[in-house]
This record gives sequence, C-alpha cells and structure tokens, in this order.
Amino acid sequence: MSSSDPALSSQVDIDDVTHFLLELDALKRVNRRSYVTQTTRKENSAEHSWHLAMACWSIVEQFELDINHEKLLKMALVHDLGEVDAGDTFLYASSRSTAHVEEREGIARLQAERGNGISDLGEIWEEQETGSSKETQLLKVVDRLLPFLLNLNTEGKTWIELGVTRSQVSGAHDFIKDSFPSIHDWLAKNIEYATKQGWLIDD
Repeated sequence: MSSSDPALSSQVDIDDVTHFLLELDALKRVNRRSYVTQTTRKENSAEHSWHLAMACWSIVEQFELDINHEKLLKMALVHDLGEVDAGDTFLYASSRSTAHVEEREGIARLQAERGNGISDLGEIWEEQETGSSKETQLLKVVDRLLPFLLNLNTEGKTWIELGVTRSQVSGAHDFIKDSFPSIHDWLAKNIEYATKQGWLIDD
C-alpha cells in the first residue's frame, strides 16, 4: 500500500493507532464463566463478542429478519468492551444490576483514548445497552442464548459450579418469549432437560 493512500495520511500517528489496538486487545484478558466446548478452559469476553456477532449475523440471515446488519454487528462487537475496565459480571450475580455503571465509565475512557478512530463508539455501546430497536432486542436474545448453549454442551459445568437454579435461568430468559418465541420454546425445553440431568437445581 503506497504512502499516498488517504488511509495512511501523514496526520495519523501510527503509534496512537497501535496504542488503541492494544487497548482493545485487553478484552482477551477478561475471562467469563462459561466453558468453551470440548475444552477445560473458560471463554474470554473477546471470544464471546466474536461469537455474538457471528451468531447474530447467521440468525438474521436464517430467519430473513428486517434488521440493519451493520448496526447489529457493530453493537455486538462493542457489547462487552466496557469489561476491559469493569471485568465480567456473572448473569446471576447480585452486582449485575449496577455493572453497567463501571462499564459505561470504561467505554467513556476508551472513547477518549488516543488512536481511537471510532467516533461513535460510546453511542453504539449506549444503544445496545439501553435502546429498544429491533437490533438491540435481537442482540439481547442472542447474548442470552450463547452462554446457555455452552452450558448445555458442557453438561452444565458452570451452572453446577455456581449452584444455579432452574428458576434463575427461566427468569433470565423469560423476556425472549415475546421477542423471539421459537428460541424461547427451545430454551424452555432444554431448561427442563438440564434440570432432569441434575445440572440445574430444581427449585
């Protein structure tokens, strides 16, 4: 690529660019609670963000949904970016309701970091966090589906380790009944199965 390429403008400091890229790389160091299938390790938040983006893309195409792909995929990619500073908060943790405060502060810091070329980073994150668009609704559904899927295919490893109950899982997925009934039906069937297997505490 020649130096005349506008993308390599002399006004762009590559040291700043690479500084921001390393800030993003930090998301790989944030471990989640779910185990990667066919391994003994837990996934990290960067892996989850990639999986979320790909899953959303596939589901939109499969169900032929009238959704803005670009908006959806951008929201999926920034979805957990605030965890660089805040860390991951388990879905059933008591601190879950306030986790967004530290995450929002983390996003504000990243927005202001030198080398950030994404001018609307905070705006996109805020939309996925508090918005009500079709894209946001789908994102929230798929974000709940994926860790459930990992638990189901690791014989409930995280659920068992942390003593998760059937009612906790059912409650966390109840909103999907209205926004995506077919996925909710599949979840309900497999919550029943996981409970019978002893992976969820039957309460």
